[in-house]
Amino acid sequence: MPKIDEYELEVLSAFEKGQLKSVATKAELAKFKAAARATAIKDRRVNIRLSSGDLSDIQVKALEEGMPYQTLIASVLHKYVTGRLAERPDHVTSATRKPAAKRRAASSR
Repeated sequence: MPKIDEYELEVLSAFEKGQLKSVATKAELAKFKAAARATAIKDRRVNIRLSSGDLSDIQVKALEEGMPYQTLIASVLHKYVTGRLAERPDHVTSATRKPAAKRRAASSR
């Protein structure tokens, strides 16, 4: 999990002291709660085949993010179908597009 910087520690401290107040209206909160409930409902099962390397890279990324790898996969798919998955910039080179495990293996040679 990423380390918390000084600003994040200040925000956390203010939250824990009850110093932060929501600016959302009741209507906005209701909308957010409904969206969260709809997103959290997992009523279908999907089986998928992945390469061992891709699965390993996903599991490593999930550990870095502090979540189960299946949750990470579901999140990425959800972001893709809702149009919120950001494309990589065109200036990214093919060398940096290698999966994390392959980059580590290449850099250790």
